[in-house]
Amino acid sequence: MCICVDCSWVDRCQAYHAVERQHGVPHLAELPDFEPEAPRIHVSVMDLPDGQAGIEWDVRSCSSFQADPGRWQRCCPGQELPR
Repeated sequence: MCICVDCSWVDRCQAYHAVERQHGVPHLAELPDFEPEAPRIHVSVMDLPDGQAGIEWDVRSCSSFQADPGRWQRCCPGQELPR
């Protein structure tokens, strides 16, 4: 899972914005103004039915990470937490 969902910067972060774009989901911010230090994005390729392939993008570490458990959920009340 992406550590961004529990980071105080999630709604302003350029790295999380890139992950949102890859997942094809709405952005928390159209023009994020925070550039994180050393984000490490893990890309997983997985087999899907009918010979298809899926790609999962997750930020797994980041020097700018500031723990704020539940931050994404507070920004998006009532929405399901991204996987």
